[in-house]
Amino acid sequence: MNTPTAKPWIEAISAYTPGKAKSDDGLVLIKLSANENPLGCSPHAAAALVDKGASLARYPDPASTALREALGAAYEVDSDLIVCGTGSDELLNLIAMGYAGAGDDIIYVRYGFSVYDIAARKTAANVIVAPDKDYGTDVDALLALVTEKTRVVFVANPNNPTGTYCSDAEIARLHAGLPGNCVLVLDQAYGEYLEDDGPAALELARQHDNVLITRTFSKIYGLAAERIGWCYGQPGLIATLNRVRAPFNVTTAGQAAAIAALGDTDFVTRSRRHNAIWRDWMAAECAALSNHGVKVIPSWANFLMILFEGNCSAEAAYNGLMDEGYIVRWLPGQGLGSGLRITIGTEEENRGVMAALRKILEAHA
Repeated sequence: MNTPTAKPWIEAISAYTPGKAKSDDGLVLIKLSANENPLGCSPHAAAALVDKGASLARYPDPASTALREALGAAYEVDSDLIVCGTGSDELLNLIAMGYAGAGDDIIYVRYGFSVYDIAARKTAANVIVAPDKDYGTDVDALLALVTEKTRVVFVANPNNPTGTYCSDAEIARLHAGLPGNCVLVLDQAYGEYLEDDGPAALELARQHDNVLITRTFSKIYGLAAERIGWCYGQPGLIATLNRVRAPFNVTTAGQAAAIAALGDTDFVTRSRRHNAIWRDWMAAECAALSNHGVKVIPSWANFLMILFEGNCSAEAAYNGLMDEGYIVRWLPGQGLGSGLRITIGTEEENRGVMAALRKILEAHA
C-alpha cells in the first residue's frame, strides 16, 4: 500500500534533541542541560508578560516594531535592519531557506550548533562540515572548503556546545576570504556573556552586505519560554528574511517581555557577573580533578564542556550524575561522546554538581 514519503533530504535529518529535565524513569532532576539563566529573568520582563494578558484575542504586531526600535536604540543600529523571530533558531532556518537550495553548499564547523545541520538539510543543500581547531573554529579549514557553490557559512561565537571563542581578527579574516555571494552568519546566542558584548560582529554586519548577526533572549535574558530572537544585517538580507518568515512570529507578550528585559541592564550585568564567577570556580574545581583524567575546554559562554579521558567515561559520569539528581548534556550524536556540557547554575547547584562529580570520579579511580 502506498503511503506518503518524505523527500530524501528530509529523511536524512536527525531531529533536534533538547536537553532533558527528567531521568529516564521520569524523575525530575536539577536541570543543567539547556544553558538557561539560573537567576531566572528580569522582574520587569515577568511583569510585562502578565500585563499583556488582556491582549490575547488580538494578533501581535507582525513587524515587532517596538521591540526592533528598542534593539536599534540599545545596539545603535537601524531598527529597519532588524528582523525578529521565534528564537534565533527560526532565523537560522530562514537564512538557509533564503540563500541555499539543491546543489548549493552550506558550511559549518564541527562541534557547532546542531540546528545548522538541520537548517541546511531542510533546503536540500550539501552539508559541509569543517574540521575544528581545539574544539573551536578553524578559519583556514573553513576557507579551504569554500567553492563557487558555497552560499552560507554558519559560525557560533561563542560556540555551542564547546564554549570556544574565535577572535575578532580571525572572524574578519574569515569574512575577507569569502565570496560576496556567500552569507556569513555569526550566531551570537551567547554574545552577552562576553565582557564587551561582542560589538565587532555588529560592526562587520554594518559594513558589509553579506553578514548576518543572530541573537536570542533565551540565554542571559532568561526568556527561553517565550522564544524570542533577532537578526541584524543589510537591507537585501533583511528583506529576504521578511519574505520567508512566518507572520505574527513573535507573541505580543514575548515582544513586551523582551523590551522590558532589554531595559533592565542591571539584571544583565548581575547575570554576567554571576556566570563569570561560577564558571571560573567550576573550571578550577575540574582542574583539581585532572588526576582523574578530567579536562575543561576554556569557555566564553554560560556552560563548561568537560572532557573525560581517564577511568571514568563521560557516559558513566552522565548516568552517575542522574543518580545524584542532576541532568547535564551528553552529546555522542555530535561526536562529543567523551564530553559533558554542564550549564552554570545557582551557587547551590554548582557546588552540588561538582561534589557529585568528584564522588563519581573517585569511585572510578
